[in-house]
Amino acid sequence: MKHLPIFLDISQQHCVVIGGGQSASRKISLLLKYGAHVCVIAPDLSPSLARLVAENQTSADEHNRATSQLQHIAEHCALETLHIKLQSARLVIAATKDAATNLDIASCAKALNIPCHVADNPEASTFFLPSIVDRDPIQIAISSGGASPILSRLLRDRIEAFVPVSYRVLGKMASEFRTTVKEKLQTARQRKQFWERALHGRVAELVLAGQPARARSELINSLEYTSRNAADPLQTDVHPEGEVALVGAGPGDAELLTLRALRLIQSADVLVYDRLVSQRIMDLRRTDTRIIYAGKARSKHTMVQGSINELLVSLAREGNRVVRLKGGDPFIFGRGGEEIETLASNNIPFQVVPGITAASGCAAFSGIPLTHRDHAQSCVFMTGHLKSQEINLDWSHLRDPSQTIVFYMGLIGLEKICENLIKIGRLGDTPAALVEQGTTPSQRVHVGTLQTLPDLVTQHAVRAPTLLIVGSVVTLHESLAWYRSGTTDENRNVSHFSGSGI
Repeated sequence: MKHLPIFLDISQQHCVVIGGGQSASRKISLLLKYGAHVCVIAPDLSPSLARLVAENQTSADEHNRATSQLQHIAEHCALETLHIKLQSARLVIAATKDAATNLDIASCAKALNIPCHVADNPEASTFFLPSIVDRDPIQIAISSGGASPILSRLLRDRIEAFVPVSYRVLGKMASEFRTTVKEKLQTARQRKQFWERALHGRVAELVLAGQPARARSELINSLEYTSRNAADPLQTDVHPEGEVALVGAGPGDAELLTLRALRLIQSADVLVYDRLVSQRIMDLRRTDTRIIYAGKARSKHTMVQGSINELLVSLAREGNRVVRLKGGDPFIFGRGGEEIETLASNNIPFQVVPGITAASGCAAFSGIPLTHRDHAQSCVFMTGHLKSQEINLDWSHLRDPSQTIVFYMGLIGLEKICENLIKIGRLGDTPAALVEQGTTPSQRVHVGTLQTLPDLVTQHAVRAPTLLIVGSVVTLHESLAWYRSGTTDENRNVSHFSGSGI
């Protein structure tokens, strides 16, 4: 590494760009964004740069400015007078089409001790224009030292996706309170600990959850508490206050997590997770995160729901950042509503992060649209969970053949579900599919009809979790199936056709 990354203030500074092509246009746009006064020297301008000059001059006229922020000198670069044009410049960019001319410009700039960037010539440049993630006042700059600008842009795009735009608000809030914190907390250690808690705790989470007013109030209260107790060595730095996030882990594939879900998982002190959360998702946690299994399988509950509710309250009261991680979506057969009712009644701060529910995830990975104007105009989600060996549903509402029905947890009760649908008037040859281990490398799709599907499932030793889809949209699976899971024929996305009605 021979280049020191620095951030340069060019607001209201005179910068010179020599060249009028596309490369010059991109660099001038960047300089203008950061407040520079730019002089572009070139006999001709590219259409985009000509528009930029015209727009800037129009804007200057409208604001009654004496000079434009962007000036154009329509002449060739005269090397004999170049030092005169450059001597007052804060920085110089050489972007002509002639490599020799660019080198002469760089030599002149270096003689005047002016930083110079030469387009497409890293060796001749004394600085580089980075790819930038802008979360003003937070900035992240990525540079390859001219080795691969495209790679820098690809990395920028990756980082853009993982740094929420709301970090702008967090950065401005930190700037606003910086002086106040310095006045109230006397030592550097106290200030460091305070900001680490604020920017890695509830204040930050409130901002990122779109609640800046509550975040500001939380920051003020936390600062007041910390300053009152800073002189007492027996007091902790701040009163413990935890929170709970109900996070949807999606149907299994770790890449289907939302960005907020990933961020919360990686910042959690405690993860309370369900049986349907995949190991790939669990592996995303920090190594020091405490994990608590609260899964439920048929007739085998590690914890009853009431105990889970109280556990979340207890963990939050200890000051933990708790993530309650649920397969699919917390509010679709996930009992998330019951859990946040308990949290709310105990005044525990919480947030809910939706996940891709199993219906949409498994259907998409199976090539079965849940709605289609030629097949289904509505879709209904049902639970196939057996209670006292019965499935207690209002079956009369499931007669409509233009409606897709999705049954969660329907593997054990599959035969009864199919029987009841036929009893209420659905035809025996109504297409039906059971998606096994949906969106994972072990996914298999078993396709048949209401009459044949139970036998097909028995033949192929299906394992939970599964999702049952009933309706004519299932016929689209054969032509629309795109996902091929696994690496062997046994683990591939297998479709079993009954040969009857499909």
